Amino acid sequence: MFEENVLINFVIIFSSGNGNSNGLFSVLIRDYNTDAAAFCMNRLAKLSARWIGNHGFSFGVNDVDPGDRISTQKKLKIEQGYDSCTELISKYWKTKLASQPGSDAAELVEAEITGVLNQIRDITGDVCKKELHWRNSGLIMSQCGSKGSVTNISQMITCVGQQSVGGKRAPNGFMDRTLPHFTRNSITPEAKGFVANSFYTGLTATEFFFHTMGGREGLVDTAVKTADTGYMSRRLIKGLEDLSAYYDQTVRNSSGSIIQFRYGDDGMDPAKMEGKNGEPMDFNQLFGRILATCHSDSSTLSPSEIHKITDKRLSRFDMTPEGGCSTAFRDSILKFIENKVESLEKTRMLFKLDDEKFGVQKSDILESLSARLSGISDRQLKVFLENCISRYHSKRIEAGGTVGAVGAQSIGEPGTQMTLKTFHFAGVASMNITLGVPRIKEIIDATKNIKTPYITAVLECDDEKSAMFINASIKKTLLCEVATTMEIVLNSYQPHLVVELDMSLIENQYMGISAFTVQESIVNHRKLKLKKEHIQVHSASKLMISPRSDSKDPLSTLYTIQTKLPQVIVKGMPSVTKSVVIRDKEKDRRGGTNEEKPKYKLLVSGPDLLGVMGTPGVKASATTCNHIIGVYDVLGIEAARKCIITEINDTMKAHGMNIDIRHMMLLADVMTYKGEILGIQRFGIRRMKDSVLLLASFENTVEHLSNAAINGRIDEINGVTECVVLGVPMQVGTGMFKVMQRTEVPISLNYSPDPQFF
Repeated sequence: MFEENVLINFVIIFSSGNGNSNGLFSVLIRDYNTDAAAFCMNRLAKLSARWIGNHGFSFGVNDVDPGDRISTQKKLKIEQGYDSCTELISKYWKTKLASQPGSDAAELVEAEITGVLNQIRDITGDVCKKELHWRNSGLIMSQCGSKGSVTNISQMITCVGQQSVGGKRAPNGFMDRTLPHFTRNSITPEAKGFVANSFYTGLTATEFFFHTMGGREGLVDTAVKTADTGYMSRRLIKGLEDLSAYYDQTVRNSSGSIIQFRYGDDGMDPAKMEGKNGEPMDFNQLFGRILATCHSDSSTLSPSEIHKITDKRLSRFDMTPEGGCSTAFRDSILKFIENKVESLEKTRMLFKLDDEKFGVQKSDILESLSARLSGISDRQLKVFLENCISRYHSKRIEAGGTVGAVGAQSIGEPGTQMTLKTFHFAGVASMNITLGVPRIKEIIDATKNIKTPYITAVLECDDEKSAMFINASIKKTLLCEVATTMEIVLNSYQPHLVVELDMSLIENQYMGISAFTVQESIVNHRKLKLKKEHIQVHSASKLMISPRSDSKDPLSTLYTIQTKLPQVIVKGMPSVTKSVVIRDKEKDRRGGTNEEKPKYKLLVSGPDLLGVMGTPGVKASATTCNHIIGVYDVLGIEAARKCIITEINDTMKAHGMNIDIRHMMLLADVMTYKGEILGIQRFGIRRMKDSVLLLASFENTVEHLSNAAINGRIDEINGVTECVVLGVPMQVGTGMFKVMQRTEVPISLNYSPDPQFF
């Protein structure tokens, strides 16, 4: 039993210490010192080696044997998933599938089936997690973080799952079907790449074929991604390598230009942060440690006393912005203390005292109870505050710190772990967005024409009808989408073209289109060259187009008009290819109510930010766009900087990566500090940097050196690359400062001191 407990504790220790800020060794270094962490590492390593030597650790076929219990549950879960897919397919063929904004029936059924099949893999993984023995080697490895995941175990034991090609199920490649083994237009799980078997049971011929398709894509993606991320990391390093923190807390490049007035807005070192989202302190962990190690020397404090001591300590110079403390950190301490006091007040409210029973006033008893329930004494509170403040100041970035190189590495390295290139918006099957390495490349290159520009516009209305009307005014609508008839009518006096509109569709979609608005659109279309007198409106749904009087062949002219007429834009913005209404529910707390209130917003595919913001009914202040150049053109450089930070952060989080925001802020400031957006590529770096040697070491070496020689350019040898090339100390880190020596020189009336000594 002791040995079993030892193994369980090892799993917990090493999984909690797997390189994160709240791991065992990180806490030891933070709370004690590096010697304590090294001592713990040494003892744990010896104990682990002895335990493994006595018991061994191997991974064999027995570890992937599902057994009867897991096999039964797996079969049940897969059958349930197949039944759900069969029901969806049946509704699809009977055209009874519930419609969804922005999706046709085929896209919708594909998205629904993919969601069900992906869920099967997750469910079978949970079954493995619950049913496997705790001594299972694969389970131990996945839990302690040494190798693999629950998905890998699930694929070996229960179900390999859905195979994807280009982010979708297996495409049709053999006469409207994936393989000749299936019927035409079949969209069942088996026919579109779902592998129900595990690696233990073995794959069927068709399952193996689908698995090779998914595997090939993985290999190609890895090969392409390696080259892209390697070059991306190199460009980031070249663009940011000479940035360092100075003694005045600014971040500057080698030529002395200020990139940031304070690193990350608070001057903190990202490597020393304790919170999950880049916060300097983990107050709960420190507070618990203080209560456990610092013994109380007096009675506990009341809420008023806690506030008084806290306010007194936070009013000192070292807690002011001039003393090196950010306002955000000061507010976070006050918020933590306030939460502790609130929890005290809630505890006090639980006590309902009877005045007659105790024979004293209720207020006196509550006062005495509050002193015992606060849980912290005067000494403990002061030690806690001093620890918080001293730790905070020890986490400030040191002068000379190479923040640029660290930031470039922190953004470039996670790029090697990104896999998928496109993701679907949640609940919108037809809207794809570029993510992963291609998206990061678009951002740092400052690409003018990105692959999937989109705008998220929050609407001021709270009813669906108004939302549909605003959506119709933004989304591009062609005449062919709303017309039922566009045919040429021949008669004795003059041929003409008749256009009839589908008024039921127009009314259901709240488009606000009529024959009069279509007439205006046709007149404004440049390629048709028609005037108002050539278009006669017969009714709200019908209009007649006649050829120009000067045309030699009226019939030929009408045929030409008929071919161009379907592409006439009758409503919306020309650049908006798709627009979808999304309904979110948020809590409405106005007037003390807590009811769910619908909140509508539009997901617009296109780069026309100014047009969307200017649309009546759109809340311009809450409208966002992923097109950085478009944001810069409309809202300016500060908005573009914020957009760069947000887009990098969102891309990383979509892949489950958490990067300190200070690195992203530094990259955004480098790209925008000159007042325009400069990409981290050969043209942008050329405009950022002045050093000839740095530019020559990056790209176009001969061109830079020859131009510098012809124009007589001078390199001050201040940057990292230039110093490495010439073999002189770099002016970052310990090479930043100069040591000067006073030389005693006799002073006379005719003596003029040499400036180099002063």
